[in-house]
Amino acid sequence: QVQLVESGGGLVQAGGSLRLSCAASGRSFSSYTMGWFRQAPGKERQFVAGMTWSVGRANYADSVKGRFTISRDNATNTVYLQMNNLKPEDTAVYYCAASPGPQSIVVVTISRYNSWGQGTQVTVSS
Repeated sequence: QVQLVESGGGLVQAGGSLRLSCAASGRSFSSYTMGWFRQAPGKERQFVAGMTWSVGRANYADSVKGRFTISRDNATNTVYLQMNNLKPEDTAVYYCAASPGPQSIVVVTISRYNSWGQGTQVTVSS
């Protein structure tokens, strides 16, 4: 499995921006979907954004579409989540994850992800 470490979380005001980073190591990621999930207190973990590593195909949850952008840097094996126009409802612990599988579709099902980072807290004040 790959090892994932998130960073970049913090406290921001509504309307502000943050960029989360996920440093990956262990294997080539050409056959993986890289995903970002979040979990708010008392709620289940939800898909936020995902990207097939080899071709960069991306998909987003409706709640973040147009505000968040997922990207990756092949040279550093790093996945990013750029979050703009943050809202209080974006407050959650954000997790980076990896799912092995075909590159024709972005995997959004949590159970298919078998590598997870430790999580980073994002808090958006009103």
